[in-house]
Amino acid sequence: MDRGNNVEHPQLKPSVVLTGTAKEGSVGPPVGLVDIGVSEGAYLFRVALPGIRRDQSEMKCEIHQNGKVHIQGVITDGTILKDSSAYQMKVQQLCPSGPFTISFNLPGPVDPRLFSPSFRPDGILEVVVMKYKVHNTPPGDGLHPHP
Repeated sequence: MDRGNNVEHPQLKPSVVLTGTAKEGSVGPPVGLVDIGVSEGAYLFRVALPGIRRDQSEMKCEIHQNGKVHIQGVITDGTILKDSSAYQMKVQQLCPSGPFTISFNLPGPVDPRLFSPSFRPDGILEVVVMKYKVHNTPPGDGLHPHP
C-alpha cells in the first residue's frame, strides 16, 4: 500500500462496527481488524477472521455502491474433526464460537458488481473492489466522431 497517498484520503482510519463474538473476542486473536488500500481505480481491504474456516462457515460479504461493507458469518464451535477423530476443545484461547458481523465504510463509492474476494489460508479475507466511475458522454450525441 502506498503510504504517501494518505493526503488524498485522510479519513482512512475506518470506523468499524463489531457485533456478536467479534465484539466479545476478549481472548485470542482479534476478529475484525481492517486494513484498507487505495489505488487509482480500486480499493483493497483485508479483514482478520481468525478461527473462521471457509469449508465450515457460512460467511457473507455484501458491498454497497456507497462503499458500505457488511460481513457476517459464524465462528464454529470448539469441536475439531481431524484424522477421523473428534476433539472437543478444553482450552480455548481463540475467539468464542457464534455469529458475528463486521461493518465499515470504504473511502468512496464502488461498483459492487466488480469485486474479487479471496479467503486466504491465514484467516484473512482480502477483497479488491473497483471504484465507481461516472461515465461522461462526450459533447454531441456520442455516435459521431468530432473533428
